[in-house]
Amino acid sequence: MPSTQTAFTAQEALLAAMVIMGASGKRMSDAEIAQMVRLVRDLPAFAETTPEDIARVSEQCTTLLDRRDGLEDAFTLMRDALPMRLRETAYLLACEVAAADGDVMQEELQLLSNLRLGLDLELLVAGAIERAARARYQVL
Repeated sequence: MPSTQTAFTAQEALLAAMVIMGASGKRMSDAEIAQMVRLVRDLPAFAETTPEDIARVSEQCTTLLDRRDGLEDAFTLMRDALPMRLRETAYLLACEVAAADGDVMQEELQLLSNLRLGLDLELLVAGAIERAARARYQVL
């Protein structure tokens, strides 16, 4: 467990799922950033979230990801902070960010797989969440 980060609140863990997904590619796309802003603005889970909270969690995630085993540590912090029903929410938020730019990259798919394992989600549940996110972003 990283010495600089000992726990996430549930809200921080949800934010971390989005931030880490956005950071999984070479750089976070404008569409991914815009999606995170929309999700934080619109979802009841983020009713008390401030821009400072988002900046703080983003910095914490950057620090975690710079460490050896940082991704696994981040998943552990998220899992420990979230009851199962919110682990599904965290996974959904990550899927929404991944799908936001219409092009899910291999790195993002790998991160989703690792996140599913890290959050201890059932494969069928994760598959349903992924399919729902994909369906939301279909184009004509």
